Amino acid sequence: MNKIPLLVVGGPTASGKTKLAADLAVLLGGEIICADSMQIYREMSIGTAAPTTEEQKGIPHHLFGIADPDESFSVARYLELARGSVADVAGRGRLPILCGGTGLYISSLIDNICFDGAIPENPERRLRFRALAREKGPVCLWDMLNQCDPALAAKLHPGNLGRIIRALEVYEASGVPLSEWQRRSREKESPYDICLLALYYHDRELLYKRIDARVELMLENGLLEEARTLFEGGYFGTAMQAIGYKELWGYLSGEQTLEEAKELLKRRTRRYAKRQLTWLRRDGRVKWLAADLFENYGALLEQAAALVTESGITR
Repeated sequence: MNKIPLLVVGGPTASGKTKLAADLAVLLGGEIICADSMQIYREMSIGTAAPTTEEQKGIPHHLFGIADPDESFSVARYLELARGSVADVAGRGRLPILCGGTGLYISSLIDNICFDGAIPENPERRLRFRALAREKGPVCLWDMLNQCDPALAAKLHPGNLGRIIRALEVYEASGVPLSEWQRRSREKESPYDICLLALYYHDRELLYKRIDARVELMLENGLLEEARTLFEGGYFGTAMQAIGYKELWGYLSGEQTLEEAKELLKRRTRRYAKRQLTWLRRDGRVKWLAADLFENYGALLEQAAALVTESGITR
């Protein structure tokens, strides 16, 4: 089996993976493919830290801003599009570079997981589950999932309604837990030859300072106005669960001061960064790069490029 070379650049939010991926693309003749569950949405570029034109450095970027904020976007749909993008980039003799912080997207793609694609979404079931969540709270649905699929429930936060509802939908339609669908799909060999890089900070406080600084910069660049436009437009679906928007709702609805909302946003972003690192640590294939232990960024980039070369995917 001739495998497709695939470079993955992961890491927690604010770690510098967007810059590193773009610079590696310049050096290695690559193109970037989004692996962020919120950067796929339009009109949310500030809050999701989507790469700006300047940050893209003339490199083609795929699957960024492809969905409307009120659009339902499943993991299965992402995998369909990402697989197509990887094949297209590689087919033109370029190196596909997957970049983002959504661990589920990354691991599902590189491990060739089949996400219940044969089980179509059912609007009636979804509405029923959402109505139940409104009536009894999201923890009620998590409890239901824990009864039929405890392995998956253990990996999902009770507030992750979109994925919990999909898992319940799959189980109700097929009688088979979603985690079992995923286990079966892993029996199929991955079509990719992987090099998986991940950034982190040896001094966690440095990462937290970067996160706090990013929040301040986002607000300076218009995050509040972006969030207000979305809220006034009535977008309250999956996209509005993105960190950076739901935290501002308290301020926009007059329930919190801006300072309180800002501190909440910083705190939740730090917690999210911890979860991202936890996900990556589960994968023994990761080649770690401690950004704060290099003399300068140039040394970091050089080491990253060397690791890709050593992996053999650029032969």
